[in-house]
Order: sequence, then C-alpha cells, then structure tokens
Amino acid sequence: MTDSGPNTGPGRSGTSFDFKPHAYDPAANPELFEGVLARRIVAFIIDLVIIAIPLIAASAFIFVFGLVTFGLGWLLFWLLSPISVIWALAYYGLTLGSPASATIGMRAMEIEMRTWYGAPAYFVLGAVHAVVFWISVSVLTPFILLVGFFNARGRLLHDIVVGTVLINAQARAATLRAHATG
Repeated sequence: MTDSGPNTGPGRSGTSFDFKPHAYDPAANPELFEGVLARRIVAFIIDLVIIAIPLIAASAFIFVFGLVTFGLGWLLFWLLSPISVIWALAYYGLTLGSPASATIGMRAMEIEMRTWYGAPAYFVLGAVHAVVFWISVSVLTPFILLVGFFNARGRLLHDIVVGTVLINAQARAATLRAHATG
C-alpha cells in the first residue's frame, strides 16, 4: 500500500531542511582566519587560568576548614568535582553566549565564535561546545587539535561536530584587511 497524499512522492519525507551556505569563506576573507589557531591556544590557556583560580581558592578554603574541624571539613572535597563542572559550563555558556560571542581569553586574543552560517553564539551552544571539546580531548587525546591544520577555516574537531567557527574579531579583521591592501 502506498501513500498518495500531497507531501509524498520521491524524496519527500514530510520534513524540510533549510541548508545554509558557510558564512565565512577563507578564500574571499582570509583576514578572518589569519592567526586564529595560534591565538586560540593562548585564549584557551587564559580561560583555563580563569576557571582554575576560583577552584584553587575553594580547595584552599576546604583544606583550612578541614584543619580547623579536625578533618571533618575535608569531606567537602567531594563537592569540588561537580562544582568545577558547573563553574566551567557556566563560564563558557555565559561568556560565549554574551554579545561578544567570546570568552575572556578569546576577547583578549581578539577572536570570536560564530555558527558556521554566521549567527553569534548563545548560552547552550557555548556550554555544548565546551562539553564536546572536553569529551573529544579525553577520548581522542590532543591529536584532535591537528584537524585545524587540514581545513581552510582552521576548525577543530569539536567545532565541526558542534557547527561553529572561530574568526578574528571585526576590529582585528579590519586592521588585517587594511594592512593587506595598504
């Protein structure tokens, strides 16, 4: 028995997909991608320090609290693992979901995250991006970072999976464009 409704037929599944082209072309706009991979590594280190400082402070507090309570306070160390995950997700989600679409480290390095079709990042995308990064690095080792050398946009494995691209911020791109033409 076959369906003969208006939405049936060869190639029709009742759903439609709007395929958008890539918003950023490295051949047409090389200034958007110039130096992003190296700056991205420095931005990651800055962000890692920003995430680690409150966790180190919490660890020191729990340690001292444990000394004062004769070891009873050290039971709070089990909270550090879930707190670190929540803090990292909140940090990446809030900073990437901000109007700048960049973490503090990325802002310092003048790069920003966009979806592959050009929209700014948002909270959930930033949090998912961080989760996919940490999972991919944990499972596949840092060799996933080599993917950036083999594509024109410098996208890493987790960028491709999540559908993001990191580009130079507009001010930096304009400066690079001016130096290239002048």
